[in-house]
Order: sequence, then structure tokens, then C-alpha cells
Amino acid sequence: MRLSPPKKIVFWIATVLAVLGILGSYVSIPFASANSYWFVVVGFVLLWLGNVLKGF
Repeated sequence: MRLSPPKKIVFWIATVLAVLGILGSYVSIPFASANSYWFVVVGFVLLWLGNVLKGF
């Protein structure tokens, strides 16, 4: 399997989701705190897809 770097927009969306998820577990953010685990999971899955799929 060949890995390719994700596009910049995919990288930044994944980073923002992961940061919101991590911050949501420590600080009370209305929507992110209740779903902090899923924010991190979706962020990392998006980053994984960006590495595995060419042009994503």
C-alpha cells in the first residue's frame, strides 16, 4: 500500500476536529464536549483517508 500526503484542506479539517475533541474533554464547549470522543475519531479517520486515498 502506498501512502500519499493528504490535501491541505483535509489536513486542517482533521486537525480542527481533533483539537475540538481534545479541548471538549477538558473545557465546556456546548456541542463539542458532549461529542468529544467522536470529534477525535472522525478527525483521525479523515486524516487516515487522506493518507490512504490518492487525491483525497
